[in-house]
Amino acid sequence: MATITPFARLSADHVEQVRSAADAAASVDGVEPLSEAFVLALPREGEHLLALDGTSVIGYASTVADGSLEAFVAPDHRTKGVGAALLGTSLQRRPDARPWAHGDLPASRALGERLGLQVVRELLVLSRPVQPGDEQDPPLPDGFAHRTFRPGSDEQRLLAVNSAAFVDHPEQGSLDDAGLAERMDQPWFDPDGVILLERAADDGPLVGFHWTKIDPPGGPVGEVYVVGVHPDLHGRGLAGPLTRLGLAHLARRGVTEVELYVEADNTPALATYGRAGFGRKAVHVMYAPSRSPEVHDQVQG
Repeated sequence: MATITPFARLSADHVEQVRSAADAAASVDGVEPLSEAFVLALPREGEHLLALDGTSVIGYASTVADGSLEAFVAPDHRTKGVGAALLGTSLQRRPDARPWAHGDLPASRALGERLGLQVVRELLVLSRPVQPGDEQDPPLPDGFAHRTFRPGSDEQRLLAVNSAAFVDHPEQGSLDDAGLAERMDQPWFDPDGVILLERAADDGPLVGFHWTKIDPPGGPVGEVYVVGVHPDLHGRGLAGPLTRLGLAHLARRGVTEVELYVEADNTPALATYGRAGFGRKAVHVMYAPSRSPEVHDQVQG
């Protein structure tokens, strides 16, 4: 049986082993087991749990400050109770933890039922192929203009409109200076892929932005990473053209597919993306306890 061990900070070797095991899981499952935020947090202090077979990492779980939990087991060590032990220990340590199940895989659903969990949130993955004409920038409503991000100059303006646009969003709304700098330091960051929308007549606050992403750089899949419009400008017909500006940038970069993530209950965004031709590709679900889980037997078994 694997040993479940908590760490406040992972060693460099443990970080690399977790990343390698996550790559193996993604290859088998067709979906990444850890989201970007959790991957970025691997080297930082936090609530880390390792499932260890001797010195080898065979599973990982982490719970962040807001209670979000992500966990996975390396493919060669599944069906041995490791996943139940990781989640059971996580729920013992943090009873209000809410586990993500990326891809909503059957094994994850079955484990959620065993631990008395219920789905409380759905994050949809939408996708569409790049089509002829996508490379053309759309016209903008009168009085608005777009340009690309200027590192060293636009950080605070981007953070300000992001904070206003995502004030109620559990993850995106918490983006701060450190989080922005961390993302700008990633290999996939491209300032030309961050399209800023502003009023044509002045250099005041940003109206909105479309942050695109290609990871790995030069790969065939581009991402509508974040699209935000200041709430004071909602209803002005800006979300559609702003979305298409990002699509045009990605098409000119040579990707063949574009995907995005959107909350299942975000009706306005779903309508915008539907009009742009996006369809459902996958779903990620978040669970929360529906009753007090009997985790003792799960941890031991």
